[in-house]
Amino acid sequence: MEPTFMLIRGKSPALKAAAISALGEGQRALCMFRIMYDHSYKSAAEYYAWISYLLDQPGYWSGVLEGVRFFADTAMLELLEQTRERLAARNVSLGVGWGDAGLMDIGADEKLLEMVTGLYVHFQQIAPHSLSLIADYIRAHPEEFVEISG
Repeated sequence: MEPTFMLIRGKSPALKAAAISALGEGQRALCMFRIMYDHSYKSAAEYYAWISYLLDQPGYWSGVLEGVRFFADTAMLELLEQTRERLAARNVSLGVGWGDAGLMDIGADEKLLEMVTGLYVHFQQIAPHSLSLIADYIRAHPEEFVEISG
């Protein structure tokens, strides 16, 4: 996946979309999961800000959910949907959009901090299972992910 990440890091949305769409189904699922996971796992604030960012970018949230479904990760799928629903309800009550979210928000909003911390703790609890499902798939289908040159 690293060559793909090198191609899309810091590039335009159109270039990112083209590179991701050129991947095989398993590679695309892994790519979208990693886009979400790699940016979300370090802290509750990053989880909140990155989930909001993915929801704000056309095609990204649906791509993440498709990736999670591809690996049959129902626990992560349920958590991500719950996260979206709870954050969407907050956004509606405050009259803000996904693009208004920022890393510092949870430090200024006690209710948001409590909500996101609970979601993030659950994310941390189920992520090892997600990674295990992905690893099992890759081991069962190495030809989709590894190019062996002789």
